[in-house]
Amino acid sequence: MQKIRAAITAVAGWVPPDMVTNKDLEKMVDTNDEWIVSRTGIKERRILKGEGLGTSDIAAPAVKELLRKRGISAEEIDLLICATTTPDMLFPATANIICDKIGAKNAFGYDISAACSGFLFSLATAAKFVESGRYKKVVVVGADKMSSILNFKDRATCIIFGDGGGAVLLEPNTEGYGIQDEILASDGSGRAYLHQKAGGSIMPPTHETVEKELHYVYQEGQTVFKFAVKGMADVAAAIMERNNLKADDIAWLVPHQANKRIIDATAVRMGLSEEKVMINIQRYGNTTNGTLPLCLWEWESRLYKGDNIILAAFGGGFTWGAIYLKWAYGSK
Repeated sequence: MQKIRAAITAVAGWVPPDMVTNKDLEKMVDTNDEWIVSRTGIKERRILKGEGLGTSDIAAPAVKELLRKRGISAEEIDLLICATTTPDMLFPATANIICDKIGAKNAFGYDISAACSGFLFSLATAAKFVESGRYKKVVVVGADKMSSILNFKDRATCIIFGDGGGAVLLEPNTEGYGIQDEILASDGSGRAYLHQKAGGSIMPPTHETVEKELHYVYQEGQTVFKFAVKGMADVAAAIMERNNLKADDIAWLVPHQANKRIIDATAVRMGLSEEKVMINIQRYGNTTNGTLPLCLWEWESRLYKGDNIILAAFGGGFTWGAIYLKWAYGSK
């Protein structure tokens, strides 16, 4: 019996139309374009504006486009997993809200929260459902409305993040294409350096927590940077070694778009030239769970059947990991 692998058969993304440039941020906090670009590589980011709009409003159009491209209906989806750090509500799961908005009446769904590594963790999880042989069409969404938890008076964090997201469809493949391997890791002691202080069960929302501005992203940048450089580079190199892959074997590195210097360090560790690295951080910033699917969406026309692709991410928590996959469609 041939081994069933979970292959990506379609990809789509969506970003809000409203843009915030570095020049715009100069009017809001003590920063400047040169400082932001030199330290992060970011020039602009998208922000979801409008009353009552949340992460599901980023995800739903991406999934609808995904289904259109694949030529299937929402009712054919078996499972939808949403990776997000900014759910519409604490409950129900944003995945369930997305399913309702797109008409996926036959799907079950749930959220995965692993900060910026969430899409990677969700992809690995979803693959197991497909590999089991029980589920045929599984959608993995990575989306965040990071502007909802940003303090636009904090120049250390408001310059980094943006809103956006994407989705992929996983289907069974017996030709050897699809997800080949994954290495996933976490270290909860890292929570001290990157977290949201209030809003959870330890510190529920009160007038005091709101007044003290404790519901925003808190980050100790230098510490996170050091952990991220090592974690992402190490895991990307490790998955190559475990699968006997050399730099020449890799078609693309799809890195989490947190910081251009972290991306560069990962590529160097893997022995890859910049031409093999997907980089769109300059346009979207760090969309957290949205970065990896947005890259795949933008580069889809340059991906070919059989391409060896490495996805790598690092997130708060800390969480990090890498996935090795063989692309399942497209021709030169």
